[in-house]
Amino acid sequence: MILNWHSVLSTIARCLLPGVLAAMAFWVGGAPSAYAQRNVAQITTLYDAFGQNSNMTKDWGFSAFIEYGGKRILFDTGNNAEIFAHNVAAKSVDLTKLDFVVISHRHGDHTSGLNHLLNVNPTVKIYAPQEIGGVFGAALPGTFYRRNESLPPEARYFDGKPLETLRFGSPWAGANFTWVTQTTEIAPGFHLILLNGTWGVDLEVKEVALAIDTPDGIVLVVGCSHPTIEKIVEATKSATNKPIHLVLGGTHLLPANDAQIRTIAASLRDHLNVRFIAPAHCTGEPAFAILKESFGDRYVYAGLGTTVLLGPKVTIKAEAGQPHKRAMDAEDLRSYREALTQEPLRAPLGGARRLAGIPR
Repeated sequence: MILNWHSVLSTIARCLLPGVLAAMAFWVGGAPSAYAQRNVAQITTLYDAFGQNSNMTKDWGFSAFIEYGGKRILFDTGNNAEIFAHNVAAKSVDLTKLDFVVISHRHGDHTSGLNHLLNVNPTVKIYAPQEIGGVFGAALPGTFYRRNESLPPEARYFDGKPLETLRFGSPWAGANFTWVTQTTEIAPGFHLILLNGTWGVDLEVKEVALAIDTPDGIVLVVGCSHPTIEKIVEATKSATNKPIHLVLGGTHLLPANDAQIRTIAASLRDHLNVRFIAPAHCTGEPAFAILKESFGDRYVYAGLGTTVLLGPKVTIKAEAGQPHKRAMDAEDLRSYREALTQEPLRAPLGGARRLAGIPR
């Protein structure tokens, strides 16, 4: 019997080549699951007062889980640690595998889930705005107060021997807080935008937004937009010199009237050139409707449990058993209104005064 060695070798090559290529891919790039993870580009809403996922609990507050560029980022932690824990489990989010956390500002409807997070992942790096005597801790030089050398030691701070640095505590003792004191890039393509907010709050509050540089433009995740959403977008464009592809999160238009909302929506769309908008949390029912009307098919529904897929066209991930939504429905409105009746909201929401250059 005469063998056709060329044919035999070709057959062997065809059989072995897929396995060899798979092994090479694993060796070069890691396991297939790890490779897929690096290419995930999506944001999932873990905490809000409206949404379509019946396995999750609605409550006033905000939290989002961001997967982009191989990083896993938690943005805010909602209003209740138990509800936050339940919703995290419902979406199978592993909090032990976070790259970092961003807390937008000090209000309880964005921070209360920290108790659960730190039970699960006590050493995770948490970026939070620094405020003097702030809830996330702070530090001041010991020379910040005036001295009076004529007083006896027992009448002086620290017996007249001040500490070099005075540190303020936090309810989350031992947490790995990194205080944000200015707009900064914390990783390639990931920027924290820091501004002061004064609209509709009990006192001035510092707030951080997360700006992610993508090939399509900046994806901007906001917590409550107390500095006003327009100022945050303007600051982000200035810091990154990139167009805004998507704004997702709380835009704090609850105190605004319809005329103000329409002006703001037009400014975001036409002057600031925001491509897509996915409003949530403290945006308010009238603003949801007006933004949907203003942005049309560039309005993205982002209720509780929704996963927003990033890309040239921002879309929503389809999930089995869940209706596809493009705007709030009757159930969204019911749960949202119920959450609005809660007493803790009165101070953060404030009055109808709008500090965005609109006549007051």
